[in-house]
Amino acid sequence: MNRLEGKVALVSGAAKGQGAEEVALFAAEGAQVLFGDILDDLGLEVEKNIAAAGHNAKYIHLDVTNSQDWERAINLAESEYGKLDILVNNAGIALPQDYLDVSSEDWDRTMEINSKGVFLGIKYAVPAMQRAGGGSIVNISSIAGIVGRPLSSPAYAASKGAVRVLTKSTAGRFASENIRCNSVHPGPINTDMIKSVTNSVDPESRVGSIPLGRIGQSIDVAYGVLYLASDESSFVTGIELVIDGGVTGVRE
Repeated sequence: MNRLEGKVALVSGAAKGQGAEEVALFAAEGAQVLFGDILDDLGLEVEKNIAAAGHNAKYIHLDVTNSQDWERAINLAESEYGKLDILVNNAGIALPQDYLDVSSEDWDRTMEINSKGVFLGIKYAVPAMQRAGGGSIVNISSIAGIVGRPLSSPAYAASKGAVRVLTKSTAGRFASENIRCNSVHPGPINTDMIKSVTNSVDPESRVGSIPLGRIGQSIDVAYGVLYLASDESSFVTGIELVIDGGVTGVRE
């Protein structure tokens, strides 16, 4: 416990799923957590549940494609908690479409949220981290950003590949200022997103393709994010942390 004692964190896309799990874990580990989403009712419910557990997290409305929302979130972190140590760019979408059915509007929307949203988070968080003397940025990508996945939308794959390389660029640019940047690449995780993408209400149907023999849970990803956010990974930057049950790393 208390692996994030004294830290201030901002998490995007955290009203449900992996983001909500990350917020709850961060708060339980001693961080002051600010988290945002566009799903305000769900976000406020997460805030209420964390408070009931005796921890501290504050919800704000955050559209990751909106620069003003990012500025407001960073300013709130500094004014209320005095600094910003951690940014988790978690927000993202995956449209359940066949390759040739993706419209130019779908492409633009996916890129704007999944890639531009990450860039804007970095753009506005880095100055706060410079003022704090350092920090950790964790960008949530996907195994679709590393290897070709037949079920992945081309827009989703391209956007997550962009996050992967943007992470490395950011890591190199700000390493000398003690600002680390790493990406996390989940595989099949039991969330609403995978149910939507696979048109299935039973993610367990994909277990046969996973070497470890089970579907991933949000907490599996959250613990990886926790490691990269904490000082335990102080000598780690520019890496890809794959959390996929062996899907990309194990071959028969």
